[in-house]
Order: sequence, then C-alpha cells, then structure tokens
Amino acid sequence: MVGLPSKAIRTVLRWQMLATVVLAGMAGWLAGPDGAVSAVLGGSVSIVAGMGFAGMASLSRADSGATLMAGALRAEAVKIILIVLLLWLVLTTYEKVVVVAFFATFFVATVLFSAAALVRETERDTGSGNREIRLKSDER
Repeated sequence: MVGLPSKAIRTVLRWQMLATVVLAGMAGWLAGPDGAVSAVLGGSVSIVAGMGFAGMASLSRADSGATLMAGALRAEAVKIILIVLLLWLVLTTYEKVVVVAFFATFFVATVLFSAAALVRETERDTGSGNREIRLKSDER
C-alpha cells in the first residue's frame, strides 16, 4: 500500500481486508462459492472507495483550515461516488450475488474505515536522533 498518506489509513485498510477474508470464509461456508465471491465484492467496494479517499486526501494541501476542509470534502465526495458506482456495477453485472453476504461485508468494511479516526499516530524520540511513529493500536 505504497503512497497512502498515513499509517492510520493503511492500518484500517488492513483491518478491512482481514474482515473481508473472514466474512468471505463464513459466507462461503453458509452460502457456497457465490456467497464467498459476494462477500469479497462487498468488502472490495469499501476498500477501493477507502483507497480513493486516501489518494484524494494525499493530493490535498493543508495550508489553512479552509483548504484542509475542502480537501477532506473532495476526498469524501470521491469515496461516495466510488461506492455508488461500484455498488451499481456489482449489482448489475454479477447475477448470482448473495445480497446478504455482499451488503454485510460492505457494511462491516465501511464501518471499519470510520475507525481510522480512532487510530492515533504517536511520535517518540528513540535516543539516536531518530523519531519513531507508533500507532496507539500497536501499543500493548
């Protein structure tokens, strides 16, 4: 995931991928191969939209509060547009979609993306003049 703007976003995208794999396994067990594929597609919609958000956010300048807010709104607009387009694409092209598996995985992955705001990056001096950034979720 080279080029994504923050460790928080990369961490949340990993969580989304893990949740998608777990839910695809469950859907495959309950509904067969079409359930697994539907779950993967549901998670993928949210993951791709999240990557679009992160990409757009990384292109935005943060010179002032106004430009920061404008960049955040543009990134959110890209995410929403991608979600709508990808949902439409899957639902119109994949005839054997298992709707429950698709939307359940989409919902879980989307909620996990919202958790990016809860993942904090902290800096500390390692003593050698270098700074180390740690995520609060990595501290044990």
